[in-house]
Amino acid sequence: MMFQENILKKLISHCKKYGFVFPSSEIYDGLGAIYDYGQNGVGLKNNIKQYWWDSMTLLNENIVGIDSAIFMHPTIWKASGHVDAFSDYLIDNKDSKKRYRIDTLIENQITKYDNKISKEIKKATKYFGDAFDEIEFCKKDLYVLENINKKKALYARFTQALMENNLKELRQIIFDYKIVCPISKTNNWTCVRKFNLMFSTEMGSTTDSTIKIYLRPETAQGIFVNFLNVQKTGRMKIPFGIAQIGKAFRNEIIARQFVFRMREFEQMEMQFFVRPGEELEWFEKWKQVRIKWHKILELGDNKYRFRDHIKLAHYANAATDIEFEMPFGFKEIEGIHSRTNFDLNNHEKYSGKRMQFFDSKINKSYTPFVIETSIGLDRMFLSVLVGSYSEDVLREGNTRVVLKLPPALSPVKVGILPLIKKEEFKKKAREIMNKLKLNFCCQYDEKDSIGKRYRRQDAIGTPYCITIDQNTLDYHQVSIRFRDTMRQEHISISCLEQIISDNVSIKSLLKKLDE
Repeated sequence: MMFQENILKKLISHCKKYGFVFPSSEIYDGLGAIYDYGQNGVGLKNNIKQYWWDSMTLLNENIVGIDSAIFMHPTIWKASGHVDAFSDYLIDNKDSKKRYRIDTLIENQITKYDNKISKEIKKATKYFGDAFDEIEFCKKDLYVLENINKKKALYARFTQALMENNLKELRQIIFDYKIVCPISKTNNWTCVRKFNLMFSTEMGSTTDSTIKIYLRPETAQGIFVNFLNVQKTGRMKIPFGIAQIGKAFRNEIIARQFVFRMREFEQMEMQFFVRPGEELEWFEKWKQVRIKWHKILELGDNKYRFRDHIKLAHYANAATDIEFEMPFGFKEIEGIHSRTNFDLNNHEKYSGKRMQFFDSKINKSYTPFVIETSIGLDRMFLSVLVGSYSEDVLREGNTRVVLKLPPALSPVKVGILPLIKKEEFKKKAREIMNKLKLNFCCQYDEKDSIGKRYRRQDAIGTPYCITIDQNTLDYHQVSIRFRDTMRQEHISISCLEQIISDNVSIKSLLKKLDE
């Protein structure tokens, strides 16, 4: 665990040093859990957005996009349940003076059981070798069974307390399972309290005419209230989807773990409208589509897993998370939910406007059910960095820090490097730069030794470095260096664009996704 924490600290430092993420308002000592994306960070973030947007709207002819407003009518949040139910359960440790979310403390305890189970399975795998049957082992090993039962019992009790909104029981669970503060190591806890996560503000030009409104805590409701607008103007037929990328805001009390949990963040959401009764079939289909989208990035298939929800949200009849192995454990980066027809029904009820679809195929009107796929863009950004960060030990014993980013997501695609500061080398480098920059984000660098320049490009994840040397002048060839292997080849300038394009375009990912 300490090693993983060190990796996160190194990654945070790396992001600051190389222009990926800065603390917001840093010259004024910052603002808690708010970050600014630097020049390389915004490049990576925009490429992730494009990959998601194109995979939704280009590969699916029945999915279109919108961009709804951040400010929305306050009754929307009453209809969606956020005014009454969008809360965290919090508890304070009297000794450390630190505040924690109850669900986080419970999740950490369950992770301890999972780690104990995994440790026993690894030991048994090593002992039995190819003859090992993990399923049978988990059924018979007493120690594993004990931890599985503890985990199930904790889940069941926690879920029941949440369903009943039983604050006393939630506190009692913390005591009964001997859950202590990570800092003080004591269980000197306060009572449990609920805290609504929505930011509120006022809209209006005069004091008498102002109304209380909220910064949206999710982007989904902007899609639901525009359901009929999109369906009618686009002549959409069920099933169809509406995609959106946008900012959301939550007044997180326990904002932590770098950009994983912030108060201002970005979501990439798609709501897919289907016939009632077909929602669970579509739920399973979208689970497979979404996990494939992640794994195509080749950050490591073993770093992903599904985690089904035991306690469902008030609007859902099925839900699962795609989790990624962060330095602080497996954490959610995308949620897939079968939201039933809760949202459209409630907006019809509160607005008085009919929110139904007439299906000519079955000659019937109905309120569609919805399958939601929702990614936290900032969490996705972090998972890509975590999966790409590497400290490679070289033959001479030196270490290079490299971001082995998926080339299509790299903020800079090509480093243009004249070998030495001769005018003819620099002039030729600029010619090549001007030719490539219309299609790729390029970075020109002539300062320091070529080795130091390679390291700088490695650190920001640049897939290709092109070195201009005497061969370039004499034979119209450049030396192209491949980031991950550091292998170099001499190739013709005329071949450059094609070689780079085949590997760094979003299309290269979409082709794999569409297979």
